[in-house]
Amino acid sequence: MDMAKTIRVTIWNEFRHEKADKGIAKIYPDGMHEAIARYLKAQQDIQVRTATLDEPQHGLTDAVLGSTDVLIWWGHMAHDEVRDEVVEKVYKSVLGGMGLIVLHSGHFSKIFRKLMGTTCDLKWREMGENERVWVLEPGHPIASGLGEYIDIEHEEMYGERFDIPAPDVLIFVSWFKGGEVFRSGCCYIRGKGKVFYFRPGHESYPTYHHPSILKVIANAVRWAAPTEGPTPTFGNTKPIEKT
Repeated sequence: MDMAKTIRVTIWNEFRHEKADKGIAKIYPDGMHEAIARYLKAQQDIQVRTATLDEPQHGLTDAVLGSTDVLIWWGHMAHDEVRDEVVEKVYKSVLGGMGLIVLHSGHFSKIFRKLMGTTCDLKWREMGENERVWVLEPGHPIASGLGEYIDIEHEEMYGERFDIPAPDVLIFVSWFKGGEVFRSGCCYIRGKGKVFYFRPGHESYPTYHHPSILKVIANAVRWAAPTEGPTPTFGNTKPIEKT
């Protein structure tokens, strides 16, 4: 394996639901972050660490962010507890080229709303409905190795309108048995960084044990990894050509 091409991933999770609810702990005894980490650690090109809300600096120290190529973010019940100075560091890291994958209820996280510039609100319902995630862009690398759709037996419903900017590329749209649809796989460029929002992953269901969901996350890691593009300069500048 060429270590120079290894993608360094940090999986961030609140890790609160799994401690507070026995039913959720049964599904994710080590936390949702560890369920995702186990899959990613089996990929030869991905190196994984985890971080959680209650660690010092939420586990996102300067050293951690400086050695992270792609940050995966899951949050829900404690968005307001994430310190603004940590959010600002993550924001600057994304603009500088770090990839960000925001999962499920992370749509309301401070970092995602800051990057989107909108409320990121939506409609929701928790009834354990069937979700069918349709692939809209079969040629996109995030859809590599998938069928035409992913079937999830039980999930929380998210429905439109999803108050986000129009995605640069919309990879997936979800249909729910109750009748709603939702833009569930959204790609953005922010500065030098790539951002992917992926909808499935309510804590009460074993979504992060679903092979196709995990494949999407691994594909997204590879897509969001930094590229060697130019670093832009800003402010007053001298002409390139002689005038």
